[in-house]
Amino acid sequence: DTIKDLVPHLKKKMQLKGKDACPLIVDVLSVKEHARDIMLEHLPEECDILSSHPMFGPDSARNGWQGHTFVYERTRIDKMLLDPSNHLNHIDSDANFLDTKGVTHNLHENSDSHIEGMDRVERFLSIWEEEGCKMISMSCKEHDEFTANSQFITHLMGRILGAQGLQATPVDTKGFQNVLRLIETTHSDSFDLFFGLYKYNRNSMDTIVKLKESMDQIIAKLLQKEGKSDTTLPGTKQSCL
Repeated sequence: DTIKDLVPHLKKKMQLKGKDACPLIVDVLSVKEHARDIMLEHLPEECDILSSHPMFGPDSARNGWQGHTFVYERTRIDKMLLDPSNHLNHIDSDANFLDTKGVTHNLHENSDSHIEGMDRVERFLSIWEEEGCKMISMSCKEHDEFTANSQFITHLMGRILGAQGLQATPVDTKGFQNVLRLIETTHSDSFDLFFGLYKYNRNSMDTIVKLKESMDQIIAKLLQKEGKSDTTLPGTKQSCL
């Protein structure tokens, strides 16, 4: 809805000041493929797009951005998609191609708008780089594959453990204290954020299924060691979850 609401304002600006007035649009959402698809579908093609995800928040980066990871994909510049999975025929992801003599050319090599667009993107990225962020260029697809098994599963485990009502005891180990910190950290974010990580990352259900299968396997090994079957586990039907 945010992108859809923005489009009329962008079009009005372009009508008043020309198509070159369309700004660089940058998203900083935790799920990248969905956001990328929405921006490409609704934004005017004159708008350059940079997909990004600062892998930190106000708590983890309260002492500065130094050493924190910033992931980005240069998605569209000067109407050209730059994602490696969206090249055209023999044109590579940077819009480069070879002529019959083997000389490399660029579709926009004589375009001021392409040069200006690239410069605008690099100036934005330099803000984060100069603050000490670890800059990682990565496609939105790869990002979501990685975060499903890192960010999402972290939130998932925090929510599962939190649902058990775990609390500090007089005999807590360091490991259990870390568990409580995980619960506290994940619950400090809204459930809407957790739901968004689940709903809009197409890899999240695979992560849930694998977690469920792993839990079943561990319980089965425990019962096998004890000489029992999983049917003897109270409340168990076909799965331990």
